Order: sequence, then structure tokens, then C-alpha cells
Amino acid sequence: MPDAVILVLTTVPDRDAALSLARALTAQRLAACVNIGSPMDSMYHWRGEIETAREIPVAIKTRQALYSQVERAILATHPHELPEIVAVRLSDGYVPYLNWIVAETAGR
Repeated sequence: MPDAVILVLTTVPDRDAALSLARALTAQRLAACVNIGSPMDSMYHWRGEIETAREIPVAIKTRQALYSQVERAILATHPHELPEIVAVRLSDGYVPYLNWIVAETAGR
């Protein structure tokens, strides 16, 4: 297995925010690839109420060593007070693809 590769998941309010985040992360080589999903409905507890929101899911492929920089980049532009930002370490995967993620983010 190459260097620790992670999948960072977040949501943003609209497609423009998703595209902006994806461009920034890839341009800075903080991510090898960013997938922008279709709008989805989220339901969650917030301040004693059940809220719903239409959001865009964003999946970011990067290295564990870059997580804090990716988190800061998301927080710098995210409009929510408490944005969803979670990371999952990939324990398995197609090794050439995982190596590609490492290579594309190695300059950081």
C-alpha cells in the first residue's frame, strides 16, 4: 500500500461552491481528484430542531499528510457554522490508482 490515502467528504450549499472548492484543492495539489455529486437532501438535528437542506456532496482524494490543509481550505470558504468534514482512510484499493493520488499530491 502506498502512503496513506484518504477520502475526505464534505457538502456545500451549491454547485458554484463545489466547483470553486474543487478547483482550489486541485490547483494547490491538495487533492488528486475531486468528485462533485448531484444535489441531495440532508436532514439533521440543529439547535433543538430537525432541519433539512439541499446540498452538493464533494468527495476529495488526497493523502493523510495533507488532511489539515484540506480541512483549512474547506473552512476558509464554507458558509456553514459547523460544516461536515470527515475523512476515511482507504485500507484497500487499486494500487496504481492509489499511487497516482500520492504522485499527484507529492509536491505538497
